[in-house]
Amino acid sequence: MNLAPNFPDDHSMQQLMQLLHEEIGLPERKTISLATSINFDLGCNGADARHLIECLEDHFAIDFVDFDSYRYFQPDGYDVFLKRKAKGRGEKVPLTINMLYRAIKAQRWDTQELEDL
Repeated sequence: MNLAPNFPDDHSMQQLMQLLHEEIGLPERKTISLATSINFDLGCNGADARHLIECLEDHFAIDFVDFDSYRYFQPDGYDVFLKRKAKGRGEKVPLTINMLYRAIKAQRWDTQELEDL
């Protein structure tokens, strides 16, 4: 895995990268930066995304109360309830490594704060 210059190298980032590698896989030849998006660049969606968020919550004790998975991920399969719930959410927003890293540091998910970079 190639990491971009000035990529954080603290314990939290090392744990995050290990978890991402184990749960969704990281490309060997692509450079990973803080702007790399989990959903667009790494193709994490559906059940994989749900599992990843659960792992992040368990491993890092992040409070995901403000997290809206439909803002970032496509639902898996066809579910009338999920489709109705996701209706009107518009285009998906990139969920970046930096957003996850900052949520780990704060131990909470604040959508407004994390998306305002």
